Amino acid sequence: MRKYFLLPILLFSVLIFAQNEPPVKVGAERTDVYFPLLTGKRVAVMTNQTGIAGDEHLVDMLVRHQFNVVGIFSPEHGFRGTADAGEHVASSIDEKTGIPIWSLYGSGSGKPSPDKMKQFDVLLFDLQDVGLRFYTYYASMARLMDTCAEHEKKMIILDRPNPNGFYVDGPILDMKHKSGVGWLPIPVVHGMTLGELALMINGEKWLPGGRVCDVVIVTCENYTHQTRYELPIAPSPNLPNIHSIYLYPSTCLFEGTVMSLGRGTSFPFEVYGHPQYKGSDFSFTPRSVPGAKNPPLLNKKCYGVDLRNISNELIWENRFDLSYVIDAYNNLSMGEKFFTSFFEKLVGVDYIRKDIIAGKSAGEIRQKWASDVDTFKQQRKPYLLYPE
Repeated sequence: MRKYFLLPILLFSVLIFAQNEPPVKVGAERTDVYFPLLTGKRVAVMTNQTGIAGDEHLVDMLVRHQFNVVGIFSPEHGFRGTADAGEHVASSIDEKTGIPIWSLYGSGSGKPSPDKMKQFDVLLFDLQDVGLRFYTYYASMARLMDTCAEHEKKMIILDRPNPNGFYVDGPILDMKHKSGVGWLPIPVVHGMTLGELALMINGEKWLPGGRVCDVVIVTCENYTHQTRYELPIAPSPNLPNIHSIYLYPSTCLFEGTVMSLGRGTSFPFEVYGHPQYKGSDFSFTPRSVPGAKNPPLLNKKCYGVDLRNISNELIWENRFDLSYVIDAYNNLSMGEKFFTSFFEKLVGVDYIRKDIIAGKSAGEIRQKWASDVDTFKQQRKPYLLYPE
């Protein structure tokens, strides 16, 4: 009889084990590690709405423990995370704490002025990234590392899991396409946490002049690169859920085309469409909403494809997937006019646009960056802080 009960018992044991796995503890929650480094220091913080430690914001926790927080740097989308993508974010005062907010986004170099650098001793960095080359938070980190290296300031990075950290995919950036959405020679999906990436920036001498930042990484506990980590707070206004974050590597490419990817709806990055898209009953109309005040194809009825019912498992299997862009390109029959100059900034290489126009499949194009993925995986190995 035992053999008939063996499988259910094994499955039950696996379920119990999974339920008993300890929860991920993010760097911000490991106060015993970094609080001693802040004692007696003037502290600047780079964070936004994702900088939560338990049920409290990092800044509020630091103030409650009477640390001397002299300023808050804010990235794209602002300190509270409500600004549009690419919108200039003004400096201001945090109403809750009275601490000055120093915006770094839309201000030119994206680096603090020498005057700001004189006002603090140590920089505490805590942002929830999503692991994409065109997601701008890692570039903000790199610029801050450079400035801290110039001014001989210590930088402490409170690490957080990467929700797309379980794979590496896409071509490595050709640095002639370097921009605000492509800052380092890394693949589209790099599979690293910001802490790991900071170590790689130092180790590969990617800062200007080969500068090295004095950086301390406060690691996560109970995290590996195979952990499927669901973010407790949306990292930016147009990534409202984990499904959109999984689709984001592929659907973000529509930012470099004439298509809408659903900005101005309640499902950004989970759909794509255009007024001239043919053969679809699904439609949506982008509106002006908080976080997308002037979205592409504003107030125009778009026909297209609804990706909300695609399973997470299928997205994981397809990874960085060009098939959506290829489908839209073929459907609209517009040729070169389908793409904008922003497309190369996102994909990071010249050949993808050319191959799509030439009629190559997603699988055929993927083969061209396979060696990039292998090369990068070897290059990043010395900097990984968590098991693969």
